[in-house]
Amino acid sequence: MLTESKKEFIEFMMSADVLRFGEFKTKSGRLTPYFVNTGNYKTGKQIATLGKFYSNLIKETCGNQFDCMFGPAYKGIPLVTATAASLAIEYDMDKPYFFNRKEVKDHGEGGNLVGYQPKDKDRVIIIEDVITAGTAIRETMPILKNAADIVVEHMFISVNRCEVGQVAGKTAVMEVSQEFGIEVHSIISVQDIYEYLKQQGIYDNILKDMQRYMEQYCILS
Repeated sequence: MLTESKKEFIEFMMSADVLRFGEFKTKSGRLTPYFVNTGNYKTGKQIATLGKFYSNLIKETCGNQFDCMFGPAYKGIPLVTATAASLAIEYDMDKPYFFNRKEVKDHGEGGNLVGYQPKDKDRVIIIEDVITAGTAIRETMPILKNAADIVVEHMFISVNRCEVGQVAGKTAVMEVSQEFGIEVHSIISVQDIYEYLKQQGIYDNILKDMQRYMEQYCILS
């Protein structure tokens, strides 16, 4: 269902040129008529607003029932930072956060994790931008598991693209859930974007391209 909050988020992404329409190649190699690039957030107000959307979803979903939050490099770094700040300011939930380096540091304190150092039995939530084919989470979980014997039950993303992953008949989100036992929560889905554009009445060409793409690659509830 397209709520006012979801409309607000879609309009926020479009105003920041984060949600774009045209022809783009995803990480999985598919040519998509829409693309979400969180790297286009570039002002303090934008990242603060984004942090509020994430923190609100976290508060509604799991409340205070986690110990720390992780943002995978590179796009997850500003996302987890903004979310941690928003949780502390908006909800008085001052949770530690951390992220990884792509290259292991061989001087100073060393290692490939920056910020909080997870401990055994920590309940970690992951903050990401989107899941298309599930590639990033498969790279992320070994990093976390090598750091400590942690538990990951929740992952939060901006957009659920609802796309088929590596197994026919299953979306990448379904695969992540079954493979790692992680529940993925999104602020919006591709269905919300489609419904929003439909309500505006001025995006007929984009809607046709999106419908073709969704019929080919998406599993919609």
